[in-house]
Amino acid sequence: MASSSTPLKKNRYIVTTLLFLALFLFAIFLFSKRALEPTTLFVYRYRDPFAHPPPLSSSRTTSNLSFAFEPTPSVSPPEPLHSPIHSPISPISQKNSSNSINGELSGEDGEDPVQKNASFGTMNGNGGDLYSEGVQECDLYMGTWVKDEGYPIYTPGSCPYVDEAFDCQNNGRGDSDYLKWRWKPDGCDLPRFNATDFLVRLRGKRLMLVGDSMNRNQFESILCLLREGLRNKSRMHEIHGHKISKGRGYFVFKFVDYDCTVEFVRSHFLVKEGFRINGQGNSNPTLSIDQIDKTSKRWRRADILVFNTGHWWTHGKTARGKNYYKEGDYLYPKFDAVEAYRRALRTWANWVDKNVNPKKQLVIYRGYSSAHFRGGDWDSGGSCNGETGPVLSGAILNNYPQKMKIVEEVVKEMQVPVKLLNVTRLTNFRKDGHPSIFGKKVSTRRQDCSHWCLPGVPDAWNELIYATLLFNT
Repeated sequence: MASSSTPLKKNRYIVTTLLFLALFLFAIFLFSKRALEPTTLFVYRYRDPFAHPPPLSSSRTTSNLSFAFEPTPSVSPPEPLHSPIHSPISPISQKNSSNSINGELSGEDGEDPVQKNASFGTMNGNGGDLYSEGVQECDLYMGTWVKDEGYPIYTPGSCPYVDEAFDCQNNGRGDSDYLKWRWKPDGCDLPRFNATDFLVRLRGKRLMLVGDSMNRNQFESILCLLREGLRNKSRMHEIHGHKISKGRGYFVFKFVDYDCTVEFVRSHFLVKEGFRINGQGNSNPTLSIDQIDKTSKRWRRADILVFNTGHWWTHGKTARGKNYYKEGDYLYPKFDAVEAYRRALRTWANWVDKNVNPKKQLVIYRGYSSAHFRGGDWDSGGSCNGETGPVLSGAILNNYPQKMKIVEEVVKEMQVPVKLLNVTRLTNFRKDGHPSIFGKKVSTRRQDCSHWCLPGVPDAWNELIYATLLFNT
């Protein structure tokens, strides 16, 4: 019995071993086949708060802006018309720039064509996401202006939202080289402004610019830029039927196909303006630097807020500070304007910290925009006419006003993160970009060397906002 069972056990052992070996070889075969098959390449990028907005909704309360860093689904925006994106890191040739204005992306001269990524933005010829290839480490606000025949992004006279004061070409300005400059940061390029992609990011949201007439300058610019992304230009309108004018302080433009609005709220100081009756019965202006401006009730409604203040702090009574600044019920007989500016900004910062939800809202502060008066100020015979090119050298390029140092100081202390759109240095160059004598009817009596012609310098500020939404550093 023992001798007959031994071969049987040996046979079972051999069969078991062969079966295990066969299963092992089959597993190796399947693994090898899987490894040799082509795989799908998933391109990941971090998600900025406005990367892919929620579907079109009739209710703004459903807008949920996520700040999470995660892969995003593939959503292809509508084809751009006149503002395709170029590589933010590759040099833009003059030839490619001219093609881009017509919505064509060329790969001639041996260069890889810039392609639209199905999930977002642009890809290089190897499929890499250009927006995550180190551009975020580039300082977007240190650089220079370079000539680019692909500019301006919109044609002078083509946009009905430029008011007369900024419409320099129609007001008789004969030179046009000032329109051909593109801001070029050191170490990288900005992505070309893509109006359609910007509108996709704004879907269901409210973008609000709050500030003085410099922000109105920027507001008109962004309306003209975004208009380039509409096939049917009638699909945007001011919801109250108002035409843009200097006298009105509140505008809401709706982009119907994207269920979004771009708005302007006038607030010269961001804190409360008032008045007092003096001993002679006359009304004198006051500024309560410890109280937020009354327009703040509108600010709460926005998803993206772009603030500014600065130019009015250099004017007359504000600069002198006599019987003007208030805290509580106390009117200071004399108060330093610089300290008043700091306290006013802290009042604004406290409002932002208490009223803004950084998970659902984005706050941008646009820095001081340089003026270029010669021989006087805005109200004392200052001029800038005859300037046809940027400043290329000189002390003005390194000028950094105390106001901006205060802004940086206040922003650094805030709990809510604020994106500082620090345009001061890039505007230092552009002595050629102001309306000068072409602010309305040609007149040398009072020149505008503070605001900017449109198209012009504020377009670059909005390109930087677009870049901020893309990079979200």
